[in-house]
Amino acid sequence: MDGQLIAFVGVAAGMVAMPGADFTVVVRSALASRRAGVACAVGVAGGLLVHTALAIAGLAAVLIAVPALYRALQIVGGAYVLYLGVQALRGALRATGESSADTAGERAAGRALRQGFLTNVLNPKAPVLFLSLLPQFVPEGAAVLPRTLLLASVVVLLALLWFPLVAVLVDRLGHRLRRPRTARTVQGVTGGMLAALGVTLLVSPGH
Repeated sequence: MDGQLIAFVGVAAGMVAMPGADFTVVVRSALASRRAGVACAVGVAGGLLVHTALAIAGLAAVLIAVPALYRALQIVGGAYVLYLGVQALRGALRATGESSADTAGERAAGRALRQGFLTNVLNPKAPVLFLSLLPQFVPEGAAVLPRTLLLASVVVLLALLWFPLVAVLVDRLGHRLRRPRTARTVQGVTGGMLAALGVTLLVSPGH
């Protein structure tokens, strides 16, 4: 039995499930509809796929070695997450009921997919994390590329399991969460979290 692989699955599961911008944006999208939430979840997994590919290719090392490039990505990512947070807060302040949540979710699925992808792929800490984490679970003497590909696949698979599950659970609670007052509260809370995360990225010093 591959003990290192089992340990990595546990570490990766905790990393994927940790609440953050990805989790928040999936919840926000799932409030529109299950389809939008699942689309956003797939977008997040797509972003993780990009990060793992960069780590495998060694391009993440360039990001670490060039502070200006890292800082630029940090600013762009922070600005985008802040933008999503402000949009959510504005939505919480607007009156609801202009269209049904299901109809809005059908129209918003493509946008949710894009938001999930960009929220994850513009996170500058992700490639650094992958570059530092993956090599620790490559056994001595093992072929590096196949092993790294396996570890990267585990991360993406976990994301494809976890985030759609979150979206489905939010949708199952939709009859409660979509009540006008509750929906505005949840929208406001998720918007505030995204805005705070965006500001944190913008003001945090580079690595």
